[in-house]
Amino acid sequence: MTIAERTRELEALYEEIREGDQRATEAQHGKGKLTARERLALLFDDGVFTEVEGLRRHRATGFGLEAKRPHTDGVVTGWGKVHGRTVFAYAHDFRIFGGALGEAHAIKIHKLMDLAAQAGAPVVGLCDGAGARIQEGVTALAGYGGIFQRNVRNSGVIPQISVVLGPCAGGAAYSPALTDFVFMVQGTAQMFLTGPDVVQAVTGEQISQDALGGAEVHGSTSGTAHFVHQDEESCLDEVRYLLSLLPSNNREMPPTAPTADPADRRNDALLDLVPEEPGRSYDMRRVIEEIVDDGEYLEVHERWAPNIVCALARLDGEAVGVVANQPAAMAGVLDIHASEKAARFVTMCDAFNIPLVTLVDVPGFLPGVDQEHGGVIRHGAKLLYAYCNATVPRVQVILRKAYGGAYIVMDSRSIGCDVSLAWPVNEIAVMGAEGAANVIFRREIAAADEPDEARQRLVKEYRTELMHPYYAAERGLVDDVISPAETRSRLVDALAMLRNKYAPVPTRKHGNQPQ
Repeated sequence: MTIAERTRELEALYEEIREGDQRATEAQHGKGKLTARERLALLFDDGVFTEVEGLRRHRATGFGLEAKRPHTDGVVTGWGKVHGRTVFAYAHDFRIFGGALGEAHAIKIHKLMDLAAQAGAPVVGLCDGAGARIQEGVTALAGYGGIFQRNVRNSGVIPQISVVLGPCAGGAAYSPALTDFVFMVQGTAQMFLTGPDVVQAVTGEQISQDALGGAEVHGSTSGTAHFVHQDEESCLDEVRYLLSLLPSNNREMPPTAPTADPADRRNDALLDLVPEEPGRSYDMRRVIEEIVDDGEYLEVHERWAPNIVCALARLDGEAVGVVANQPAAMAGVLDIHASEKAARFVTMCDAFNIPLVTLVDVPGFLPGVDQEHGGVIRHGAKLLYAYCNATVPRVQVILRKAYGGAYIVMDSRSIGCDVSLAWPVNEIAVMGAEGAANVIFRREIAAADEPDEARQRLVKEYRTELMHPYYAAERGLVDDVISPAETRSRLVDALAMLRNKYAPVPTRKHGNQPQ
């Protein structure tokens, strides 16, 4: 056979591999899901994708496996460009063995992850598989172990994104949990360690797959999913957007993007948007929209712990991470979930050289027996640890109130914030004026002929003496008190000044962060 004939044979083989089994494809579409290759075409620029190990086949025997050896072994691996930058990806092919992982399947993913680490490029996993291939036993489990080891080794080195588009059960669920971001699609994606049948057998509880581990559950209850989407197309489009905000690896800065939004644009809308009264609510997202380039930002964990907002955005074309209390949800208090959410976000931004902007309007930590017994101390310490450990540029803006330990935790100057700004209505104190006066002047109020009148007078006195907007600035704990209308321009200026910040860290293997 000539080379030309062999080449035509090869091309025909690859065409057959790309097409796959037509009935299996129809079944996949019938479930409202795309095939692995259709998903990769949506992820990469112009659908261009370089596949590796497309001819790989398993070598397992027993249980009829030797008679069924399809090419790719149920996972498509390779690389392409997203917004012109190299990105690696693997996609489970549910049409082959239900996307279940066996030895050959795992080796392909291992090789891809190693290539990504060596090339210094992100990895995107498109998850749609039935877990470990039972017929291959412990070999399949060892394959997962190799993936988990690489997830951890690459953590903070290259961005890792998991996109759950179908089932992701058992050991398979741990890989997404180890990556930086998890996307899920409603109606088709489920993720759990033990399925409904096992749950019922052990606990007697009856529950559907979606109610146990669907996108809504992980997006709003467990916090495992950072992003939830209605369909695969919008999901993969947002994966592309996220990648545009991240560097390729921890040795690079995030990519810049040209903007027509002036760096010195005034924020006059903020003069009326935020109420002066500390107890009145407003939506912090509107503040973020007013400040960032073109009002665009990508909120992370939007449905979970809504009392704090974490978002990626741009200021004068440069990527930033925004952490902001949300007065529209639970008055913006910090609690267990909010602390965990923000701590993970701060750590991610620090790992990938993304400067941090912290917008503060916090009444304190949420009081209550459930919070204390649930470990709010150690969970709050996670956020404190993340900020103290961060070496990226850090700018704090105190919009309104900042009380107690929550003020310290929200990146105050005392824990290493580089620049601290405050609006002229800021109140920084151990607690609110009413509570402070009740403690300090308890006896004087009780002895007064008119206790209510005395309380009001003493509250006013405390606020005048210790909570006026210049108190912290006079002591160097705030660098400047600014007009809300100058917020964007002052942030851009501070971040430009800090662009080449160098913050040496002590020599150590690693810290021992709060559990």
